[in-house]
Amino acid sequence: MASNSIGLIELSSIAAGFQVCDAMLKAADVELVLSRTICSGKYMVLVRGDVAGVESAVQAGCQTGDFSVIDTFVIPNVHEDIFPAISGTTNVGQLEALGIIESFSVASLIEGADAMAKAANVQLVEVRLAMALGGKAFASVTGSVSAVRSAVEAGAQAIGRKGLLVNKVVIPQPRPELLREMI
Repeated sequence: MASNSIGLIELSSIAAGFQVCDAMLKAADVELVLSRTICSGKYMVLVRGDVAGVESAVQAGCQTGDFSVIDTFVIPNVHEDIFPAISGTTNVGQLEALGIIESFSVASLIEGADAMAKAANVQLVEVRLAMALGGKAFASVTGSVSAVRSAVEAGAQAIGRKGLLVNKVVIPQPRPELLREMI
């Protein structure tokens, strides 16, 4: 199975989250990446697979979740840095410049992180998904100042299209202590 596509459903109901996860897995040949509660009382289901399978799974999940669905996406050809950044396994030696985007939803944040990674020569440092964040999410990248600025703008635009951008920052030459606090 080609697994270059991901799809996510973010829900306002935990009970519906379990039901949606089951519907998504039954609807198509997809792999479950994450299925868990997130702050504040929400639930998320993230799957990967080929584009058609992921689209079918998300469609089935949306039908099952009905009014509990907050946000969704399907990203074909997702950037390879997304998975280590979500799992917190990115290996970053030092921060040249640091860029951060922050969103009110997990779904829009992952879309923004993918846009950042694809927009410029940057490395995703972390994608933090609504755990101990009051339901918000953020992603960070490092690279040259100009690359980070371009990436942050691309990510902010992706999130902004849904009206869910909280903030965006670029920090040239951040202090090394910031990296220790991140991951």
